Amino acid sequence: MRNFTFLLMLLIGFNGFSQKFTKDEKALILAGDTKTALPIYQTKNEHQHKILLAQSQEISPKDKTLPVLIERMRLALAATEGGVGIAAPQVGVNRRVVLVQRFDKTDYPVEYFINPKILWRSELLNKGLEGDLSIDKFREPFYRSYSIRLEYYDLQNKKHDEMVEGFTAVIFQHEIDHLSGILISDKFKKEKGLQYKEVKVYQKNKN
Repeated sequence: MRNFTFLLMLLIGFNGFSQKFTKDEKALILAGDTKTALPIYQTKNEHQHKILLAQSQEISPKDKTLPVLIERMRLALAATEGGVGIAAPQVGVNRRVVLVQRFDKTDYPVEYFINPKILWRSELLNKGLEGDLSIDKFREPFYRSYSIRLEYYDLQNKKHDEMVEGFTAVIFQHEIDHLSGILISDKFKKEKGLQYKEVKVYQKNKN
């Protein structure tokens, strides 16, 4: 029994992320010049739209192809006009990987997040306009939690846990929605007509 348990742990890994990229996924990620951006999928293309609507699976942070995907996603985001985040499904890979521009840090760096999960969301909400790199000419107002608690892994297989607030938290929520196949065009239709109570927030003056 002890040997079986040990073997099982080796097979699934200590954090459970045993899944590696499939042959087809590797072929897509490594296609063409790997030092260039991957094309961003669009909802107006029927096949690409289906990929965008699919559920994304977790990926082993130690997969050797993962750094290539992350870099080509970074290049894809950098090539956009005003893009602040991108999810792996948007380049055709249904895996739980996102890149987010951190407006809560100095110099606003773009960082990667592997197998991200939102563990907690505040009841206090933000309201703001959102667009999407995969949806042409779409920009509508959405309510998002002002603060979130986020869990994710890095390429060294190290787990991180942090609180994120403000606009950066909004970007995380948008990109993580992509991992569940949730597009803001569908979200807008579903949430249209919902009522929200406006509240005033006060901060104590500093003497």
